[in-house]
Amino acid sequence: MDALIPLRDDPHTVLKRVFGFPAFRGLQEDAVKQILGGGDALVLMPTGAGKSVCYQVPALCRPGTAIVVSPLIALMDDQVAAMRQLGVAAGALHSELDPDEQRRVGRALDYGELDLIYISPERLMSPGTQERLSRQTISLIAIDEAHCVSQWGHEFRTEYRDLACLPQLFPGVPRIALTATADPRTREDILRALDMPEAKVLVASFHRPNLQIGAAAKLSETAQLMDLLQRHSGEAGIVYCGTRAKTERTAAALNAKGIGAVAFHAGLPPADKRAAAGRFRSGEAVVVVATIAFGMGIDRPDVRFVVHLDMPDSPEAFYQQIGRAGRDGEPAETLLLYGGEDIARARFFLTQSQAPESQKAVMRGRLEAMVALAETAECRTRALLACFGEAMEEPCGHCDVCTDAPVTFDGTVEAQKALSAVFRTGQRFGAQHVIAVLTGKATEAIVRWEHDRLPTFGVGADRSVDFWRGVIRQLIARGALEMEVGEYPTLRLDTERARPILRGEERVSLREPPVKQKRVRLASQQAAAGEHGREAQVFEALRQWRSQEARTQAVPPYVIFHDAVLRDIAAVLPEDLGSLGQIKGVGASKLTRYGSRVLDVLRTA
Repeated sequence: MDALIPLRDDPHTVLKRVFGFPAFRGLQEDAVKQILGGGDALVLMPTGAGKSVCYQVPALCRPGTAIVVSPLIALMDDQVAAMRQLGVAAGALHSELDPDEQRRVGRALDYGELDLIYISPERLMSPGTQERLSRQTISLIAIDEAHCVSQWGHEFRTEYRDLACLPQLFPGVPRIALTATADPRTREDILRALDMPEAKVLVASFHRPNLQIGAAAKLSETAQLMDLLQRHSGEAGIVYCGTRAKTERTAAALNAKGIGAVAFHAGLPPADKRAAAGRFRSGEAVVVVATIAFGMGIDRPDVRFVVHLDMPDSPEAFYQQIGRAGRDGEPAETLLLYGGEDIARARFFLTQSQAPESQKAVMRGRLEAMVALAETAECRTRALLACFGEAMEEPCGHCDVCTDAPVTFDGTVEAQKALSAVFRTGQRFGAQHVIAVLTGKATEAIVRWEHDRLPTFGVGADRSVDFWRGVIRQLIARGALEMEVGEYPTLRLDTERARPILRGEERVSLREPPVKQKRVRLASQQAAAGEHGREAQVFEALRQWRSQEARTQAVPPYVIFHDAVLRDIAAVLPEDLGSLGQIKGVGASKLTRYGSRVLDVLRTA
């Protein structure tokens, strides 16, 4: 470790003066010390825990320019804007820069005037860029979204693998890889792929107490979505869908109901994608209905909800996506809606994958972990953390299972009835037909196929259609039933897993369908309802001033001040610059730039 390089400044001084924070949080200080000492680090922290500080502070302490490898242009632009607000000399090099900005950034880089340069892995690997950077003093290299380097990561990018040559290109320069999602296998692959055998691995808890994590079987998808959106009227959120067509249908349906929504997927024209992203970044209370193409690069801190209308293929992908909610630390809600067909479709797509069998085995394990997470009747947060190797001793107290525990019962007999109905109808029909047999509904198809004469006809008439739909979904989840994916999905038995249930050799615990979904009032809504009128009035006045300032500068509002900072200002009501500068998140640059105007707002609000 190269500990002899003199530092430009003390890290605690930088943290307070530049960022306005009185002290490091969690593992931040350990990461900063490792990099300042010239060592490598792999940092795993949940979204909102302050990963960026782990390289931004050392970049301002060590001499030279820090290289930050980032996968998305939008993410780079937001980070550069945020750094410049703090008075930090930062720039980005990417394909969408206008010529004048590209020249300005290039000139500042050549003259050693930048503290940080944000760059894509492809651009970094180009000979011209490498030659340019070789003439500079490089303080450190930060590899953001480091899970992209792993073949086991849910957002693997081949260009990230080329970063293994960085020690040869920039010998002696400390590197820090950062991610919010990586299970033990992915962590090992990141270290191996980046050639960081001596890196210090710093793993924070993946538990985010501000997230209310929920999952529910699809009963009426639109009604369930609208129920959540009504709880978040006037707030921004993301709705994830499994297909491009579904994003457009859902966005159109929401707009027809008076909810501002935009679709986002990789197939949209570039202008439409920019417009959708622009509305989201502007601070507007918009709902983005998207495929996973809308993912990395989301820096907006006040996303109050994330909904999945289709099941992700792994806990890692799920955690990464719900992590986009509540980055400001304020309460946020997540909801996964799933059904038996979702599970069957995911399994089918996996069988069609061209990946090597060893990789498919890992993917299969992750998919089954996702299914188990969706169906769990125990603390959902604890089940999610277990996927990352983290043991949580007590239930979280804030997931849907903890706040509204599901009712389970011995459903062996009901499972046998459902499996028998599938078998006796020839394993050629879908769930709707099988349920009609079980409930004794003599539909036209039932009569035509003479299934009203089967011994299983009507054996489940004492239970509702929703109940049997839940039984079939849970049998699919445990693998006793399989669903053939196609235009007309059909059910069939997995003989090996169904036989012991039919013979009574294996007991089956099932969940009762909810009679009525419990509406949980989020802590953020409770707090808002209890706020004093004066404080709420001041907060809103500060938000309006911030929006006007952001429009003037053409930057997202949250790079000026986060909502949490404005709330603290509204609560404290500082009367002078000295007391305003004591509020967390108000650094020296922002105090100089905005202090007088903030005080003016407080006097007139």
